[in-house]
Amino acid sequence: MKLFNFHTHCHYCDGSSAPVDYVEEAIRQGFEALGFSSHSPLPFSNKFALQGDEKLLTYADEIRQLKITFQGQISLYLGLELDFVPGITKPFEYFRSLAGLDYTIGGVHLIKKPDQDVLWFIDGPLQQTYDEGMKLLFGADVRSAITTYWQQVREMISSQKPNVVAHLDKIKMHNKNRYFDEDETWYVDQTDQTLELIKKTGTIVEVNTRGIYKGRSEELFPGITILKKIHQLGIPVTISADAHRPEELSAYFEQAFLILKSIGFDRLMFLTSKGWIERPF
Repeated sequence: MKLFNFHTHCHYCDGSSAPVDYVEEAIRQGFEALGFSSHSPLPFSNKFALQGDEKLLTYADEIRQLKITFQGQISLYLGLELDFVPGITKPFEYFRSLAGLDYTIGGVHLIKKPDQDVLWFIDGPLQQTYDEGMKLLFGADVRSAITTYWQQVREMISSQKPNVVAHLDKIKMHNKNRYFDEDETWYVDQTDQTLELIKKTGTIVEVNTRGIYKGRSEELFPGITILKKIHQLGIPVTISADAHRPEELSAYFEQAFLILKSIGFDRLMFLTSKGWIERPF
């Protein structure tokens, strides 16, 4: 099958290179389609997201120009990976309308405890950041911390209605089997509740390979146990490299395809000019 990836970060956010570099590399690799999904602007200082609405519009204009420039060679799409922090981030619909997005990916990277203004950053390369944030907001109450993550994911899915939910169980990345066990009853209950909501809303789950090829996770996001449940429930999936460099566009895809086939998947969601379709792989 021809390759595609709809989770891509360029130099407008925390990616390494200009959008055209990703397009040229995608064509070199034989990609059929490529979607750009820079991190949406946030209302506080940070180093990873688009810096304000003006920069967002510049980004959108450049991707639309690339669509024209490379027409007939590859299909290009304009998206955003939108952070959801209750009471802080703007509605996804605001960005859909402002930038004329082709699709949205919803992600939770920052956890907000209802009675706190400080945010817990669960992503990034540093395990120390994860540990310190959890301790600051939740103390020794690990169960409350992890449950808050899953609750925030569900609130995002139900209230913001993204097309795709990003790296569904990324909360495990810096856990390294230290704070919680993914087989614990309470954790399984949280994931099951989330999958039930995803099924009900028709949200697409991305199978994200970045944790593995960056050496930060031993499993895909989501892991095999959750992927088996996703297959049983008939929840639609797509594949994503969450690429931050052109050379990462199809990283670990070959292995991920084999994993998905071993579980029983034989179809992936693919974006077209008429919307998302399911097709064999």
